[in-house]
Amino acid sequence: MNEIRIFAKKSLGQNFLISDGVITKIIAATESFQAEKIVEIGPGCGALTDLLRVKYKDIILIELDRDLIEFWKNENMQVIAGDALRIDWNFAKGRLLVSNLPYQISSSIVIDRSLEKEMLIGMVLMFQKEVAQRIRANCQTEHYGMLSVIAQEFWTMETVCEAGPRDFKPAPKIASRVLKFTPRESTVQDRKKYLSFVKACFKQRRRVLSTNISSLDEHFDRSRLPAWSLEHKKSDKVRAEELSPTELNSLYHYLKV
Repeated sequence: MNEIRIFAKKSLGQNFLISDGVITKIIAATESFQAEKIVEIGPGCGALTDLLRVKYKDIILIELDRDLIEFWKNENMQVIAGDALRIDWNFAKGRLLVSNLPYQISSSIVIDRSLEKEMLIGMVLMFQKEVAQRIRANCQTEHYGMLSVIAQEFWTMETVCEAGPRDFKPAPKIASRVLKFTPRESTVQDRKKYLSFVKACFKQRRRVLSTNISSLDEHFDRSRLPAWSLEHKKSDKVRAEELSPTELNSLYHYLKV
């Protein structure tokens, strides 16, 4: 690899992963997918990328930093120049997503990649620890919300490892965590409609569910909520945060017309 002299840009949320121990665990977590093709968001200075390309021959990088785009192209890597939240992801079908995600886009990446069925074969992603907790949170806990429900509906997840400030350069002020995502079967056919439903349910966290779902469109019969609540032994004052992902899935299908 050519010498790289690039400084992290705070505006892009760059904290370059430098820990060999953490990187080794990330690489190990990719093995169960038996992937042949990888996509990596934000390769940065390449500590993770260099080990990925030892193991995998077909890697596509997504990079927004102009300096790094030029660097990786000079390294003969396939680079898509652009924002991972705005590009067309059709190229990624059948690939495994691996990334030390820029923290400001991490939640949105999980949501966006959850909406496309049979696109990625899996994901191994680094998050701010608090975001990782939100993703795997149980109902009736402080971290539980829309992100938890969407992630748990469409993925089976496990924790790969923890990462501390010293594992990055520059060192962030927060702890990080790597999660592994394996696609799971879901009864939801229209994932975008389901996202709209879940967003409505959590629109105002402390309000009762009956109030929040009043914003749902004509594709849902809100008048059926009392019958569902009775059938599932729920209070008429129930809040979305009290319902598990399985229960919200059930409610979605019950109200959908």
